[in-house]
Amino acid sequence: MPDIAEHPNTDRTRVLPRVVVVLAASLLLGGLTFFAQGWLPEALTSFANSASGWTLLTVLLVYGARASTVLSSVLGAVSFVLLVLGYTWTAALMGLFYSPVLFGVVGVVVGPFVGAAAAWLRSRSQWRIASAVALVAGIGIGEGGYGLTWIAETTSPVYWVLIASAGAALLIGVAIRRLREPGALAIAVVGTAGVAIAFNLAYRALGGIG
Repeated sequence: MPDIAEHPNTDRTRVLPRVVVVLAASLLLGGLTFFAQGWLPEALTSFANSASGWTLLTVLLVYGARASTVLSSVLGAVSFVLLVLGYTWTAALMGLFYSPVLFGVVGVVVGPFVGAAAAWLRSRSQWRIASAVALVAGIGIGEGGYGLTWIAETTSPVYWVLIASAGAALLIGVAIRRLREPGALAIAVVGTAGVAIAFNLAYRALGGIG
């Protein structure tokens, strides 16, 4: 039987490659989102220039890392910031300037919560699952609503409808398949609405920079 003391080292050995993948992929995908603005159909270009786009990538990368809540929180912040820096450095290579300050700060502040939510989507705890889906779905629905109301005249509605629908689908799917307790269901629904409203108001306060 292996010594219990060996387990931490074994766990670190298993997690480290996944952490490296998250960091490298974040930087690469950040750069690709710059080019995606020209590659994607006009109806979908908002994905490459939106908070929800980078949030979605962060969630997928951290979720795939299968790390602990604490490490996922750190990865959430670092991943989001690297996405921003990847975009910034690629813009610089193309002779353009993009300031990473605003979204870098957003990544540092919000990223840990996004990372924790990505980890909690794997949890067996009802309230953790509910909290995670509330944050992720709320961001999608919140920015979808923002796009359809605040910048509707300058952007296509297609992406905003898709991201809001994805948020709603996540909430409904998790509620049906994984939430069995009324309290957890209430947290998911009310939390999603709260995050969506808060996101919308915060984005408007920032002047719609994104």
